[in-house]
Amino acid sequence: MNLAAVNNLISKAEVLVEALPYMRAFAGKYFVVKYGGQAMVSEELMNSVVVDLILLKYIGIKPVLVHGGGKEVSEMMRQLGKKPQFIDGLRVTDDETMEIVEMVLMGKVNSHIVSLLNRQGGKAVGLSGRDGELLKARRKVLYKPNGSGKETVDLGRVGEIVRVNPELIHTVSDNGYIPVVSSIGSGPQGESLNINADHVAGELAAALQAEKLIILTDVEGIYRQTGTGIEFISEITGREARELIRTGGINGGMIPKVESCLQALDAGVNRIHIIDGRIEHSLLLEIFTDAGVGTMVTR
Repeated sequence: MNLAAVNNLISKAEVLVEALPYMRAFAGKYFVVKYGGQAMVSEELMNSVVVDLILLKYIGIKPVLVHGGGKEVSEMMRQLGKKPQFIDGLRVTDDETMEIVEMVLMGKVNSHIVSLLNRQGGKAVGLSGRDGELLKARRKVLYKPNGSGKETVDLGRVGEIVRVNPELIHTVSDNGYIPVVSSIGSGPQGESLNINADHVAGELAAALQAEKLIILTDVEGIYRQTGTGIEFISEITGREARELIRTGGINGGMIPKVESCLQALDAGVNRIHIIDGRIEHSLLLEIFTDAGVGTMVTR
């Protein structure tokens, strides 16, 4: 064997050695992974995420995947002649829209991810928050300021979580399966409610006392505005993140992601990671290397 080949093998062994302490520390722990955005567009990237999850499961970590599917829902609505409507980033969800949400999230997105996991040699089970009353929710009330105070805005069947019952996740995971959870909850009368997937991931991570909450998205992580331009943040505390939200340093679609991180931190989750799901094997790079590839949020 020539020297170049030997050096290549040594470098691969060094990667495993670097990962060993993390494997030892995380065995038997829950990792909740939120998957969505442009990271779900490419079939190649989806396969990369699936392989990473299966590897985590094989080395003794308990991954739980929570997915969104807002882009797919909007696309299906347009195909059916229905215009998507949003208020403050929340999808207005009437009864017909709720049927479309369920059809897309459970019938298309969830089943596709489960199929990919099973085809790659994993064992996966697709769930919604209605299964086993996993996610109990109520209709979300949104208030908008008007001339004399505030008015209530009807969002329809948009929900916010009031209780998580993690028993089903424990049962599925302890029997060797990877739970794949869509962001649909059960309302007071058993009706389906559409819930923000970032918030679902945060609440589920808290209920499972997860070691990590990992948000796979389509940005590299959190940035801050400085006097010389935009600066990437590799690590940030919850207090610093709250201040950035307050001052507008974090805005738009990043707000619910960071809010879910803060919620999970407050509930006892040790580490939160926001990483770019468009990078192949970004999960493994963030978890098992010293440098990581995203933003880590800590207490």
